[in-house]
Amino acid sequence: MAAAPARTWRRQIVTDKARLNTGVAHNARVWNHWIGGKDNYEVDRRVGDHVAAMFPLIRDIARADRWFLGRAVRFLTEERGVRQFLDIGTGLPTGDNTHEIAQRIAPKSRIVYVDNDPIVLAHARTLLTGASEGVTDYIDADVHDPDAILERAAGTLDFDQPVAVMFLGILNFVLDTDKAREIVRRVMAAVPSGSFLVLTHPTFDADLGGEGQIPAMEFWNENATPPITARNGADIAAFFEGLELLDPGLVSCSRWRAEPDSPVVVPQFGAVAVKP
Repeated sequence: MAAAPARTWRRQIVTDKARLNTGVAHNARVWNHWIGGKDNYEVDRRVGDHVAAMFPLIRDIARADRWFLGRAVRFLTEERGVRQFLDIGTGLPTGDNTHEIAQRIAPKSRIVYVDNDPIVLAHARTLLTGASEGVTDYIDADVHDPDAILERAAGTLDFDQPVAVMFLGILNFVLDTDKAREIVRRVMAAVPSGSFLVLTHPTFDADLGGEGQIPAMEFWNENATPPITARNGADIAAFFEGLELLDPGLVSCSRWRAEPDSPVVVPQFGAVAVKP
């Protein structure tokens, strides 16, 4: 699928600037700040630094989550032969995005990014510069509307072939746990056997040092958008019901297929599972 004509993009960017609220910290921009990016505003840095002062592990979580993305995409592309990725809640582009990793290994890979943040959409042209042999597309859609995501992704992805569905640090913005589970079930029901669920999610479990996330998230919900929640390991494991977890199972995302230089253990679960 080719990128939209320049005139369409200019009109879309103007529309998204009208949606952009630079007076309130937003997760995509604060996350970008935590991993050392430049696509953020003073309010994002102020709130992000305050959260980091309350909960210093947050920067490690951000880095570990990004590390997990790279490891998971490489593993699925190299070892499992995946050639299609549906990356829901992609956030702002940085180095080694999903399409860059996958298409470096398999140039014909097809990737669809999904996000609904205006500043992410403004960077969509960057996301749409993958390998010429493959396809890289972007959908402006909300995680709360999986049917719209699936309908539009079907224009790029072949749902008769395996797809790696990625929910990295996004279901924590779906505050109702039953709703979050239904979103995962709906999307995974639309992909065939041999597809994968790739997921990370913050936890307040004490054995991963997650207790400190509770006051930090309370501050976030009072000063930033969108509101966020953590869940315990049992609730996060339930997202994988009906799927087969791959080794090493549901672990701190920094310890998933860990290497000697892997980040410290962080209170963010990560796992990859296959649909039987």
